This record gives sequence, C-alpha cells and structure tokens, in this order.
Amino acid sequence: MSKILVCDDDHEIVDAIEIYLMQEGFEVVKAYDGIEAIEALKKDDIQLLIIDVMMPRLDGIHAVLKIRESYSIPIIILSAKTEDPDKILGLNVGADDYLPKPFNPLELVARVKSQLRRYTKLGNMPSEVSNVFQVGGLIINDDTKEVIVDDVEVKLTPIEYNILLLLVKNQGHVFSIDQIYERIWNEQAIGADNTVAVHIRHIREKIEINPREPRYLKVVWGVGYKIDKM
Repeated sequence: MSKILVCDDDHEIVDAIEIYLMQEGFEVVKAYDGIEAIEALKKDDIQLLIIDVMMPRLDGIHAVLKIRESYSIPIIILSAKTEDPDKILGLNVGADDYLPKPFNPLELVARVKSQLRRYTKLGNMPSEVSNVFQVGGLIINDDTKEVIVDDVEVKLTPIEYNILLLLVKNQGHVFSIDQIYERIWNEQAIGADNTVAVHIRHIREKIEINPREPRYLKVVWGVGYKIDKM
C-alpha cells in the first residue's frame, strides 16, 4: 500500500483528497503547512507528496526546494495560481506535476497513480543506468527502443525515434533543421527543410495531446527545434 502525504492549510481540501485516495487503497498522511510536511517525511515512509503552494509558515515552493535536497519521491503541486509562470516555477523547483485549483479529484487520483507507476519504473533505478531518458511524462528507453507518453507506449518509425532521442538527450538545446538532418541521416543537409519538418510533424502527432500547442517538441522560430527541460 502506497503512503501519500497530503499538505494543504485548508483542512476540508485535505479531508476530501483523503477520502478519494483511501477509496483507491492508498494510505494518507496529512499536514497543513510546509514545515509539517517536512517533518512527516522524516517520520513516515512516504511514496508521493501532494502539496499546496500558498500556506502559512513555509509555503509549498520553499518546502519543495527543501524536500528535494533529501528526497526524490514524486511531488504534485496544487495551486490556485493558474498562470504559466506559476506552473513553470513549480516544475522548476522540483515538482513532477502541477494541478490548478479547483481540480477534479478523480483527475488528481489518476495523476497520483501515473506518478507512482513512473516512479516505480524509473525513480529507484541505479544511477549507472544511463539509457533511460525522461522529460515530464515522456520516457525513452534506448535499450528497448520504447517511447512512453503518459504511461502509454507510442510507436515511432526509426527516423522519428532517432530525432526524438537526439532532442531528449540534449534537453534545452536548439537544433537547426540542417543539424538534425546531418546527425540523423549522416549526410550533408541540402534541401532538408521539408524532410525534417514532415518527421517533426509526425512525432508531434504521436507524442502531443495537442500538436498545435506542444508540451514537449517546441519550435524556435527561425532557428530550429528543441525539447525544454522539465
């Protein structure tokens, strides 16, 4: 039975989350500010943390920063702040997922299960295993050539796979169309624009929920393509 730590200064929200998690067989530990959350982690064998941002004494952002110094468990941030900069801040300080308030409790439970499955598969892998690469919910296992997006296996062609692997292994780096072509096809890029663009479009159609608003494979206009660090 996985033990989930739920931290929010709103007792009613904590109690409601507890009900839904217990119905799914989880054990719940409750805390009401960041300091209590840190203390609970020291006392209990916690597998996942759900934490609010705005709390007294120690807020969720600073609590996550402190927790990440010692713990690698999955963290889901809850916040009434829904702007992209707030979400990016939460992910940048070490959270694995971000859910804006008000939220659907069933969606939260689904995200908890997803994070626990991902953590079970990858979170405790020895550091010497270097052929598994992850960006958010996108996972590439280069040993088995598997691509997983939000716990669903995605089938890519060899060229699509190699392009995605190049970008995932070099998160944050922008590759021009010519650079992608020369690295993947191992030949000089002459008239490669359409060829690369078609493969990029196909990759997006397979890994993105909305290819027009990609979470992973981003275009840098006039420069090339990249996958941001998460």
